[in-house]
Amino acid sequence: MKALPRELAQHVRDGVVIPAHPLAITADRKLDERYQVALTRYYCDAGVGGLAVGVHTTQFEIHDPKTGLLEPVLALASQTIDASLRSTPRPFLKIAGMIGPTQQALREAELAVNYGYDAGLLSLAAFKQATDEEILQHCARVAEIIPLFGFYLQPAVGGRVLGYHFWRQFAEIPNVVAIKIAPFDRYRTQDVIRAVLDAGQAANIALYTGNDDNIVADLLTDFAFETKHPPAPIVGGLLGHWAVWTRKVVEMLDQIKMQRRAGDLDYQRWLTYGVQVTDANAAFFDPAHDFHGCISGIHEVLRRQGLMQGNWCLNPHESLSPGQMAEIDRVYQSYPHLHDNEFVAQNLDNWLR
Repeated sequence: MKALPRELAQHVRDGVVIPAHPLAITADRKLDERYQVALTRYYCDAGVGGLAVGVHTTQFEIHDPKTGLLEPVLALASQTIDASLRSTPRPFLKIAGMIGPTQQALREAELAVNYGYDAGLLSLAAFKQATDEEILQHCARVAEIIPLFGFYLQPAVGGRVLGYHFWRQFAEIPNVVAIKIAPFDRYRTQDVIRAVLDAGQAANIALYTGNDDNIVADLLTDFAFETKHPPAPIVGGLLGHWAVWTRKVVEMLDQIKMQRRAGDLDYQRWLTYGVQVTDANAAFFDPAHDFHGCISGIHEVLRRQGLMQGNWCLNPHESLSPGQMAEIDRVYQSYPHLHDNEFVAQNLDNWLR
């Protein structure tokens, strides 16, 4: 069983920014290696604590053997991360996305380990009709190969409802190191956290937000349900939203953590900031059209910054929704303090070298 080294486990529990890595492609929908490498360099230089590759934001189509992209994309990201960190070594978590039924997920877990990934983010979209026990057995088998980053995905984009009792048992699986909580639902978010607390695993399983509609408020909240458990914070995030304007995201989390340590969180400021982040997310992720443009929206922001050549997706039916371009224009103009255009402009030539 591959386990996280102690230093890396502490790194995850301390709380870091983990963007979900997009996929740069050409107009004819082939991997654009130059821009894919540039994206990875951007995230490393922005100061993120990890990257998730092969996840929804990378486009699940890469897991289809017909595309032949899963292995080259995992390899390219891992190699680029290693090269970027060579001059300034620091803890960094490489996460690989894994999908499908158990045999596919096991193969993908082995592939991830072979390319130096530290943990796996396990999609359960293939188990919509399965029992909780069947899903838990699936998770436990994959965890025998690679440490697991649990994933509660909202049903609107392919997830399923998983209640308190599921997460209570999931928290007891050996080799679970963190959970990305992304049901976009306060009741279900609290189910996960209460389950981890009741399992006595709050010191071992790091809680990460994936709630795009509540990112900043999640990071501000101490979750306490009973006096027998100390409060549990959500310490960081693993988000597709954090694939854009990433330098500002790193600065935001650093400031929140610093204020937490000082016991001086500026709630008024951060709650207002969080409303603005949610407004920007609505433009990028397109909830107005049931998230149809969520990947192409991220691509459009990166295209504007010069980090992609276009907003194309592997699936030609995935594109910006009507009015989404204007919404992205609006949030760009409304929230100049949220974007990192200047940082990108200063470094883009070096990332594209």
